[in-house]
Amino acid sequence: MTDQGKPDQTKNDAGGSLTQVRERIDSIDRQIQELISERANWAQEVARVKGEGLSAIDYYRPEREAHVLRMVVDRNHGPLSDTEMVRLFREIMSSCLAQEDPLKVGFLGPEGTFSEQAVRKHFGHAAYGLPLGSIEEVFQEVAAGHADFGVVPVENSGQGMIQVTLDMFLTSDAKICGEVELRVHQCLHSQGGRMEDIKRVYAHAQSLQQCKTWLRINLPGVECISVSSNAEAARLARHADDAAAIAGETAGRVYGLKTLASAIEDRADNTTRFLVIGRSLFPPSGNDRTSLLITVNDKPGALYDVLSPFAKHGVSLNRIESRPAHTGKWQYAFFIDVSGHVQDAAIQAAMHEMGTAAAKVRVLGSYPVALP
Repeated sequence: MTDQGKPDQTKNDAGGSLTQVRERIDSIDRQIQELISERANWAQEVARVKGEGLSAIDYYRPEREAHVLRMVVDRNHGPLSDTEMVRLFREIMSSCLAQEDPLKVGFLGPEGTFSEQAVRKHFGHAAYGLPLGSIEEVFQEVAAGHADFGVVPVENSGQGMIQVTLDMFLTSDAKICGEVELRVHQCLHSQGGRMEDIKRVYAHAQSLQQCKTWLRINLPGVECISVSSNAEAARLARHADDAAAIAGETAGRVYGLKTLASAIEDRADNTTRFLVIGRSLFPPSGNDRTSLLITVNDKPGALYDVLSPFAKHGVSLNRIESRPAHTGKWQYAFFIDVSGHVQDAAIQAAMHEMGTAAAKVRVLGSYPVALP
């Protein structure tokens, strides 16, 4: 009330203004919902045009999704970040695709691993996640058709390549269909919640390496035990007050643990790159990477003869890794990533010019580059 006993007009104006804002938000929400429903109807029309009897994998096109998400980033002028806008549109596309039959995506389980987070980041929450016991099993389930796609870690920004993933490509016919970059924050969790009680720490070997300096400083003398995944570490830690687990925030929450410390990774930019594997190659998206598996003949300059055509034709070499080829003692296979799609004229010319310098060339995949 004012001094004269009359209602405070300022408060009334503020209340009326707030009501108008809320009514406008409600109106926008209705429009958004109507447009999402319309998009879902058009997704059903795509299914009708392609024909009945097809499964979700027949409708999934990573090159199309990558193109849509890049347009989302290009159109975005805030206030929501590019990351948030991409996440929202990813979930809309995921739900539209899953109307009839959700994609089945295998990953290194159990529930709560960073691999599962990578699945959700790339495929959205409408996809059906299939937790598996090992990276090898992810490849096997995709090959057998029990999973439409798989998501496997391939390298960490601080620890380098995941060798078991590279080795699987030596014997598997899996194709790389996409890549995911996941910023990895490691946490220390325990059941009891007391740092001074910790006698042993469970974690995946990669996570132990990513946090080795923090462990040396904060838990000197504590036994570090390598297990199959960080989620498995969390499962083990919940059964003993003197044990802790290094795992992500999600795993700690899933297994009911208390967080003793967060962001314990040694590198502030700790990021893991994951590959999406499937059974088919896909067309260009406009911003692609091609992965090749090459074995060379045993002669002087063989590797130079394989790589020089890419430089000659202006193809950027992103990465090269060597692994024992499993075909004989001291024989090696080279995993090479180059910029562009295998259908690009420059890559085609470089591969043709390689000629007999390469004993064998296999295209592992051409796929959209991960959104930054």
